Amino acid sequence: MAEVVHESLNDDYEMSSMAAESIQTIDSGSAAPAYQPEPQDGANVQELPAVDGGRKAWTFCVSAFILETMVWGFGFSYGIFQDYYTSHPPFNTASPVAIAAVGTTSIAIQYAECLLLSFFFGRYPDMITRYMWGGLGLAVISLFISSFATKVWQLILLQGVLFGIGAGLLYFPVILLLPQWFVRRRGLAGGIIFAGSGVGGFAFPFVLNALLSRTGYAWTLRAWSLCMLLVSGIALLGLRPRVPVAKFQPGQPRPRFIPPGLEFLENPLFYAFAVTNIIQALSYFPVSLYIATFTKSVGSPLSATIVLSLFNSSGVVGQILIGHLSDRFPYPWIMFVSALGSGIAAFLLWGFATTLAQVLAFAIVFGGLSGGFSSIWPVAAADCAGSKPEHAGITFGSTALCKGVAAVIGPIISGILYEAGRSSTQGHARYGSFGFGTVEIFVGTCAIATSIGSILVAATRNGTLRIPRAARA
Repeated sequence: MAEVVHESLNDDYEMSSMAAESIQTIDSGSAAPAYQPEPQDGANVQELPAVDGGRKAWTFCVSAFILETMVWGFGFSYGIFQDYYTSHPPFNTASPVAIAAVGTTSIAIQYAECLLLSFFFGRYPDMITRYMWGGLGLAVISLFISSFATKVWQLILLQGVLFGIGAGLLYFPVILLLPQWFVRRRGLAGGIIFAGSGVGGFAFPFVLNALLSRTGYAWTLRAWSLCMLLVSGIALLGLRPRVPVAKFQPGQPRPRFIPPGLEFLENPLFYAFAVTNIIQALSYFPVSLYIATFTKSVGSPLSATIVLSLFNSSGVVGQILIGHLSDRFPYPWIMFVSALGSGIAAFLLWGFATTLAQVLAFAIVFGGLSGGFSSIWPVAAADCAGSKPEHAGITFGSTALCKGVAAVIGPIISGILYEAGRSSTQGHARYGSFGFGTVEIFVGTCAIATSIGSILVAATRNGTLRIPRAARA
């Protein structure tokens, strides 16, 4: 049954792609549907690029990978900034929880604004490119101005809120355009794109650590803002829609902001996946934030940078592999294996870790399994959309909103648990060294709960239950 649903989704999308390929671009540059067997004399017929392959499709994939690297790779490297802010003036007197809020706020906003942007770009599809450039400008300016910050609240506003808004505007259209370019290879393409966060997460900690050590946070942020402007600007040149964008004249009615017929709201699969996604995020983000801090307890600051880099880079392999497997096998069971392995790693490898070698092993295993979980997202979003694949962006945005909430709650809970554990435990312990015992239990429990949620996703995916409209009202 699962395979039939997946194939029907692909067939629906291929039918829409076949219809779109009958679009002709006339001399004026406007797009109009044409179903004549032969083009009119003097018309300039433009064939759409191939789906799932070809130079333009892979150019889009590579450009999106670069953008993912710059946006999410930087966000997942915030642990380097956090370590610097907590140990250097003028921020070292502030609460560690407040400093941690800078990075978590940025990531949470990037996730949470996805739903709003999916509605906005559904109504204004002709403004996608314009707003991507605007998002790049906002992200660059906010980073540059944050280099002059002297208070934590200023960092939260600039490096957190404004950068998060700009980065979301810059990146989210990738999710909307991906289904235009890839159908049968969507999982693989999504895995390659999402691997950019792991590549950036591997390389950027070394670069940022070197810059912070030599120039301080102010010039590091200024240099990084310039780097982001140049590299992301080049990447934007390769991010183009496959299907010509409709031209709207002044006064011409546009699609509704919230489109009618959101059938996924009646699909229990959507709710099962959304809840499971939240629980998985509660497991992942605390490790991403505190793995460098834990490593400094058993090694040097350089070791902390290496471990964070390995943690992020392991996600590259995990994302590509899991993305490829999700094209070939039912994704709920891939979710189950990923989550179960992550939970075992958290309880055993991290829980009993007292040496650098054990931390390295945990970073590689957990980073690969849990970090690769996001590659399932595009396939699951299309599945949740059901018979309306055009709503896949909205289902993606809805689950991203939930994950954004978890990106804030998870680090806050783990921060409270860590502060409590650090005050009651000193040095090595039989389990949960350096005050991280309750954090490790929290992470492992959430990962195991994710595996249970994956079973629920598999069960609802094969069911026929629907939530009555009266219940939604």
